[in-house]
Amino acid sequence: MLTILAKLLKALNSETSAWALALAVVLGMFMGITPLWRIHNLIILLAALIFRVNLSLFIVSFGIFSGIAYLLDPWFHSVGLSLLEASGWQGIYEALYATALGRLSMFNHTITMGSFVIALIAAPIVAALSYWVIANYRKRIQAQIMKMRVVQVIRGSRFWQIYTDFRG
Repeated sequence: MLTILAKLLKALNSETSAWALALAVVLGMFMGITPLWRIHNLIILLAALIFRVNLSLFIVSFGIFSGIAYLLDPWFHSVGLSLLEASGWQGIYEALYATALGRLSMFNHTITMGSFVIALIAAPIVAALSYWVIANYRKRIQAQIMKMRVVQVIRGSRFWQIYTDFRG
């Protein structure tokens, strides 16, 4: 746990682009919000590895959004149910379900459909919000946090040694 926190602090304090870190949050959000064992999550995991996003931030955001998804599953179900029952889309759903990839995607599962659509809608908002938080952290908060008495105590602890080992 301390290792992940040290890597997360390293990423926030590094020269890594704020947009690259925001992409890690968005990809973690997709995996956290949608049901885990789906084909689209394999694609998202491969994208995270190919684009070399910060895996610590990816894992932390995955965990946070998994907890949020647990609370929002009834809403995802109702959104997915209304989308799957929409009469105008029935022909597309039938054609998609007739393919092996369509059945493998499990889009006909209400929570999968609802959570994926909500994740698509929320992705630009989460990306922009993550960028704003990271940029403001680096611009305004980082220097003030390092001056705090609590941080000075932490800098003398084992946690700080782990952090500097990863940083160095």
